[in-house]
Amino acid sequence: MTWTVGIDTSHVVAVGIARDGEPVARVIVDDTRAHAEALMPSVLEACAQAGIALTDVDEFAVGMGPGPFTGLRVGIATAWTLALAGHKPVHGVCSLDVVALQRVLAVPAAGGDASKGTPAFVVAADARRKELYWATYDAEGNRLGEPQVSAPTELPDLPVAGAVPAEYHEFLHIQGPDALDPAVLAARWASLAPAGDEPYYLRAADATVPGKPKSALPRLRARR
Repeated sequence: MTWTVGIDTSHVVAVGIARDGEPVARVIVDDTRAHAEALMPSVLEACAQAGIALTDVDEFAVGMGPGPFTGLRVGIATAWTLALAGHKPVHGVCSLDVVALQRVLAVPAAGGDASKGTPAFVVAADARRKELYWATYDAEGNRLGEPQVSAPTELPDLPVAGAVPAEYHEFLHIQGPDALDPAVLAARWASLAPAGDEPYYLRAADATVPGKPKSALPRLRARR
């Protein structure tokens, strides 16, 4: 028996558990600003739902974004820490790919040409700053190219799934799941392309370390 914990903080806090590839538990905290406070309690709650202890977990799957820097980093760091502490493997996947898989599982070959390589839909997520993270997929859920970040008006004219803010719905063709299911992440990570070790940040962090303060002495000396 294999127990898998799926963790994603690319948008909200989302934790899921699967047993032998079947979803059995999920905890979602619908708050985009509480990743650090809510993640570990959510992991423990999901384990309680599944009737297991954290030490019973055999592997971890983690969404590597794209997502805002701080929240995304919390999820990835937590997954790696738990995996290393228990000497368990951790598997990273693109968070948008999980939503694409959910859409295909719900409505196979929907939204366009069923031939592989033909864009059929887009998965997008809130990137703040009036932008969206997004990627295009063929009808079988295969991602076409790398994730991007842009204004919503620059998305292809295709059906859009994912966590898209309501203010963009009026000019986008919204169709499909509107949130990542962490239990699907836990159950089906192996069917998705590996994301490697580098998160999909796509943009620099909103908060940066201040540079060295500039001295006022040259200006004072100049005045003398």
